Amino acid sequence: MSIPVRLSNPVHFLAFGFGSGLAPKAPGTFGTLAAIPLYLLLSQLSLPVYVVVLVLASLLGIWLCGKTAKDLGVHDHPGIVWDEFCGYWLTMLAAPTGWLWIIVGFILFRLFDIWKPWPISLADKRVPGGIGIMVDDLIAGLYALIVMQVIVFVMT
Repeated sequence: MSIPVRLSNPVHFLAFGFGSGLAPKAPGTFGTLAAIPLYLLLSQLSLPVYVVVLVLASLLGIWLCGKTAKDLGVHDHPGIVWDEFCGYWLTMLAAPTGWLWIIVGFILFRLFDIWKPWPISLADKRVPGGIGIMVDDLIAGLYALIVMQVIVFVMT
């Protein structure tokens, strides 16, 4: 039997992206939008520190998402969006500054996260637990990062 989401529970609060994952439609999109203000803070860090924070947030996400999914009795509840936060932050790794790139990164990440080209779809279906919840979004973020960096290279 699943239990209700308790935003008073700090694990659920983070896994549900500070409540953004409770949006009645497109919770992943709202979760990604909620990741932008934190990205604006992260973007002030040096690249090595940004990478360390991203790795730590992703490792934390494996536990947060896995624990919340177990608590709710649902493998990958649509409201769990910490994985979207980390996937978007990966997309934005070494991104140029400015709102244009924030929007481009948002669109690319959402496209890959929704489209789920191989191996994202495989990871989404076959990898269990918190790792499974996180890994498909991290791969989507990696794909979006690569495409964005190609766009940046071509445009400069």
